[in-house]
Amino acid sequence: MDSNSLYYSLDLVASSGRVLTVEQRTALQTSLLILKKNYKFQRVMFWGKILGIKRDYFIAQGRGEDEIKDQKYLYSFNCIDWLLLPFTTESMIEEVSKAAKGHFIGDPSFVYEQKIQGDGEEAAEGNQVTKVNEEKRLAVTVQHIDEDVSVVPRGAFIRSPPGLVQINRSFNGLSESEARKLDNFLHFREPKKGNKKSIEEMGEWTPAIDFLDVLSDDIPEGSWSLQFECASRVCVLRSLLWLGLTFYHVPMTSQHGYVYIGNGLKNLDLPFML
Repeated sequence: MDSNSLYYSLDLVASSGRVLTVEQRTALQTSLLILKKNYKFQRVMFWGKILGIKRDYFIAQGRGEDEIKDQKYLYSFNCIDWLLLPFTTESMIEEVSKAAKGHFIGDPSFVYEQKIQGDGEEAAEGNQVTKVNEEKRLAVTVQHIDEDVSVVPRGAFIRSPPGLVQINRSFNGLSESEARKLDNFLHFREPKKGNKKSIEEMGEWTPAIDFLDVLSDDIPEGSWSLQFECASRVCVLRSLLWLGLTFYHVPMTSQHGYVYIGNGLKNLDLPFML
């Protein structure tokens, strides 16, 4: 959620029981503005909080000219001092998937180890040990959450002729009837599959805004909870895949955003719960 409307946005998702203290809100309000100036970001978002056993990680996201491609993540323990998260690579993702298990500790230097028993010649040489620190695990987890469940309403962003994804200044929000359909909410990531078919069925397909994947195509079906709250004034989406991800949109306005406050563990049991 945008740092410029942080207080207001956090109140709209507070019904999930995921809240920040007054001290944390105040610190974020100031430090995110400094962050934007120091790193020369176009916008700074409060991404959320990943809960750890010893300490919690507060995550911020900085965006550049292209809202999707120009993204950097930072973390903090006190909402004041921020450190850049490393860029994720394929080898890093593989190491994390092999070695990192269980809850986050809250120590970026903590090292996860996993012994992998080989076959044949590898077995003769001994077991292989995969090591990865928690800072890398944090970076990979944040990327996975954003790829799986970051959400925007249809029309909130536009792809310009040069290919840049930017805020649609003419977006005035979804109507209440539109906000009740998952077809009108999109994944805010590089598209993995076309959503042209579902939008064309509505007779409203527009290449400039319909370039992202729709939530209604997610597998397994039923991985989102859509409700209207605050006297039916606010549309709230909650992910059942990554428990703790909450998105809000106020119909007929441009106000929308999402925040993740959870333990950073994917709900792998979801297909058996539906």
